[in-house]
Amino acid sequence: MLEQLVNRRYWWFRLSFLLIVPGLYFLLLHPLITTGRFELGLRASIDFSGGALWEVRFADKAPDEVTSAEVFQAFSSAGFENPIVQMSQIEVDGMLQADALVRTRALLPDALLQERQAVEAAVNEQIGPHTIERLESVGPTVSRESTINAFIAVIGALLAILLYLWWAFREAPHPFRYGMCAVISIVHDVLIVIGFAAIFSALNPRFEVDALFLTALLTTLSFSVHDTIVVFDRVRENLLDQQPGESFGDIVNHSLVQTLPRSINTQFTTLFTLTALILFGGETLRNFVIVLLIGLISGTYSSIFNAAQLLVVWEYREWRTWFGRGRGESGETPAPTAG
Repeated sequence: MLEQLVNRRYWWFRLSFLLIVPGLYFLLLHPLITTGRFELGLRASIDFSGGALWEVRFADKAPDEVTSAEVFQAFSSAGFENPIVQMSQIEVDGMLQADALVRTRALLPDALLQERQAVEAAVNEQIGPHTIERLESVGPTVSRESTINAFIAVIGALLAILLYLWWAFREAPHPFRYGMCAVISIVHDVLIVIGFAAIFSALNPRFEVDALFLTALLTTLSFSVHDTIVVFDRVRENLLDQQPGESFGDIVNHSLVQTLPRSINTQFTTLFTLTALILFGGETLRNFVIVLLIGLISGTYSSIFNAAQLLVVWEYREWRTWFGRGRGESGETPAPTAG
């Protein structure tokens, strides 16, 4: 099986495609179908979308004793138009309590206390005793800057990785390929992570894309490129020791076999740590750690089964046969062409 890693590269590409498609559906098509208007299927936190986030807990009421309509009416009467209410439940000391997450416009800077008091009075009068567990407010200017900075951070990281690998492998044949294949592999990981985030946003009303999500995404980039550099470096070393009759595909496959145990063993140690954080790290960190765990697995996979395989595709210029006569049924590596 290990001797066939490169020859079966189109199997790995198809698997990546199958993993990405469901995420793209929830990211692009699911919101369009369910809401009737185009919007990305990511629930952005107030860090990126602006507004205020309230968490209101009703310790004396069971989850079925408080409805979203009641909470909506209370916030509306306090002066907030069209609040977005998501009801959930919290277990405290073995008892389930009603809990509401409410998104409203950003609070007015000069009237923070008055608006909070208005909400507390309206909720207390119309629903009953409660506590405001969380209140965060971000203005539209700050949220717009955060969104732009997040986009710049991801694009800047990809560009820096491309330039660095181009320079680092300058003594190898076609150094630009190494940087470009690494970037394509990272884009694969970004699509996987964002796709899973879209699925989580659809299934879990408490999942939001926030600053911690961006941190997990950038960390995924570092995980992925770290493994990719290890594989590419071994490819470069084996190219220098190339034996007569040994093809580029054979060299890449041999390099993957050599680095595979190291990659898996290294990532398993991180996997154990992240799993412990999911189990015992608390609710605040759980979404962040889950996204990081998905990115870790995707980064390890893409380094072995995407980035290195793309080097072979580029070396043999296989795209010239994709829409023509195609590949052979055996999937064997074609003979390399000049240039």
